Amino acid sequence: MSSRALRRLKGEQRAQAALHALKLTDEDDKDEDEQMKINTQTAHKQKKISNIFELIGEPDVDVCPSDEEPAEGINERQQEVAPLEKDAVKYEKSNKKKKKKKAPADEKDNLGTGDNIDAILETLDRSKGLSHRSTDNSASEHRPVLYVEHRNLNPETELKRYFGARAVLGDQRLKQRQRQFHRCTWMTVYKDTWPRFSRPGISMSLVESKDGIQHFTFEHNRDYQQVQFKFFDAVESVDPNNIVVLLQLNPYHIDSLLQLSDVCRMQEDQETARDLIERALYSFECSFHPVFSLTSGMCRLDYRRPENRAFYLVLFKHVIFLEKRGCPRTALEYCKLILSLDPDNDPLCMLLLFDFLCLRCREYTTLIRLYEEWEVHRNLSQLPNFSFSVALSYYHLSQQEDISPVENQQLKEKSNVLLQNALIMFPGVLMPLLDLCTVQPDAAVSSHAFFGPSIQTGQPPALSELVSLYVGRCHSLWKEAGQMLWLEENVRKVLKRVDKHDPYVEDCQNKRKQRYQSAPRNIHRHVLMSEIKAATATLPLEVTTQPGMGFDPLPPMDSIVSYTRPERQNTGASNESTLSLFFRSLLPNFNLQRPEDRQEVARAGHELNQEVNRLMVAMRDMLANIQFREPQWEDNHDRDEEEWD
Repeated sequence: MSSRALRRLKGEQRAQAALHALKLTDEDDKDEDEQMKINTQTAHKQKKISNIFELIGEPDVDVCPSDEEPAEGINERQQEVAPLEKDAVKYEKSNKKKKKKKAPADEKDNLGTGDNIDAILETLDRSKGLSHRSTDNSASEHRPVLYVEHRNLNPETELKRYFGARAVLGDQRLKQRQRQFHRCTWMTVYKDTWPRFSRPGISMSLVESKDGIQHFTFEHNRDYQQVQFKFFDAVESVDPNNIVVLLQLNPYHIDSLLQLSDVCRMQEDQETARDLIERALYSFECSFHPVFSLTSGMCRLDYRRPENRAFYLVLFKHVIFLEKRGCPRTALEYCKLILSLDPDNDPLCMLLLFDFLCLRCREYTTLIRLYEEWEVHRNLSQLPNFSFSVALSYYHLSQQEDISPVENQQLKEKSNVLLQNALIMFPGVLMPLLDLCTVQPDAAVSSHAFFGPSIQTGQPPALSELVSLYVGRCHSLWKEAGQMLWLEENVRKVLKRVDKHDPYVEDCQNKRKQRYQSAPRNIHRHVLMSEIKAATATLPLEVTTQPGMGFDPLPPMDSIVSYTRPERQNTGASNESTLSLFFRSLLPNFNLQRPEDRQEVARAGHELNQEVNRLMVAMRDMLANIQFREPQWEDNHDRDEEEWD
């Protein structure tokens, strides 16, 4: 039973006791003087009580402010009986003295007594602080590593922590009183500058539920499919203005928002690009299935379906904008969300970004926990980013001041071992990392063959891609002087192990030759979307030569297509007239049968015939009025007749 229910029950018992006391006083035939004395005494004692609700909660019991609300602490019956309780104060105190003399065993037997409720409330109040402490310390340990909290999905929560609510909100509090009410969402908040929201035609359905895991998918209705076909035409026109026109008519079309966001970002308009992504997020969240949960970690979306891919891409771009905005903790929460949608396949390879966000927001234990839980079945140590970032996390934990000397020594030894293993497994990381950190390496290090140029040039292509991605993204995390000294110390130890022919060095060399021959498609997709120049330059030709679209980069080879784009009704070249071929040579996209509706085709053909007839009449008039005149030569007898021969 909750504390509120106990307090309510206690109030009802007090009211009944007051009625019983009133009956006893009516049965006794006392004099008016004695009755007046009792009333004056109770009135004098009542002056010390400023609130009548203190009669429900005794003064010796600590009552929380949240439990003293009038709506929950007293009902209508208690309001009627409350004035009568003034006459029963003396009777209550005498009963309390008698009840306090009872043994604890009797109190356990009589669960309906008021004192037992008081004892329960006291134990609840005393254990309230301890329970909060225990939940704060152990909640993160019992939760899944990919647990998502709703409050951490709002970047304003993180900004308020840094700058305060007044600096973040500003004048928004005054505007909130006048704003219109919209649907409550977790990922983003509706803005007054956005167009009026109307459902664009996206919905979510439950595909199957198996072993506690629910598989969902987004669906497009017929109207949204027609808008999607028009979007494909606008993309093929290579004119962003066509996408803008389409977005004005359909302001919450997802792929148009994605494509136009990329255009704005290329034009250095980061604010507009971020606003378009947030609008797409709002459109998606308004179409969620009632059972779909962002925080449970048991909901799945198949990336092979084009309708679901847009949601992945919107979340990924939102993560990039949050990190650039200075909200790495919020970005990490969205990274967990993307991973939880398909943790087995990881279509956007969020594991290559997870460690960076953990280090940026100082969530070292989260990174170490994911590494320990997933290393067995995912081999995270074979990724350069996890090998170096986990070692760096242990180093940061060893630098904390609130740990014991023994624990400090253990963390330092753990970080040294992990960093040395990472340097031996991925020696091509050191020199590019020092170069971006503007650190000149020691002559003994730069001249050694283990970290020399031959190691970098001899890396497999997939390993070069991973190393370039990690160095280009995480080099800023190594610029502190203390970390450089720690890195230098372990580099010297690695060189000693190499010179002593440590068997682990040869083992790592064999692993590098056998593995990393070709990277999976999700890593290529992540590198393309990250837009790190050093990593993009290492992509293979079969990836860079493919025509890439910002709204669907590197689609899966086994895509599940629910609807297809209708083919254009192009007439063959043998049936085309000479004038039609002439127009097609000038305009390759010219097509008489481009409109989909037959009536529009007929009307367009009729108008085109009229224009062609007018053009032919004008050409005939021009040809009829052309007059050729022979040039007039001046008489020059001195000219040699054979001059032009």
